[in-house]
Amino acid sequence: MNTIKKVLGVVWMILAPVLLFFLIRLGLHQIAIKPGIDTKIQWAVFIGVFLPIALGLFIFGYYAFKEEYKG
Repeated sequence: MNTIKKVLGVVWMILAPVLLFFLIRLGLHQIAIKPGIDTKIQWAVFIGVFLPIALGLFIFGYYAFKEEYKG
């Protein structure tokens, strides 16, 4: 079970920045299509909310990799 936790920790550490990258890329693409202020505010809120979620996912993965959840 600890091996699975360690492997999933690596997966989460990789997944967090990748998801953030694609979210920002999608936001920039949507802003380029419709450059209104409402679109910019909407995507700023989406990214602003998801940023701490992605950071938490990365930290959780780091602790899982370092076997802090050994039990």
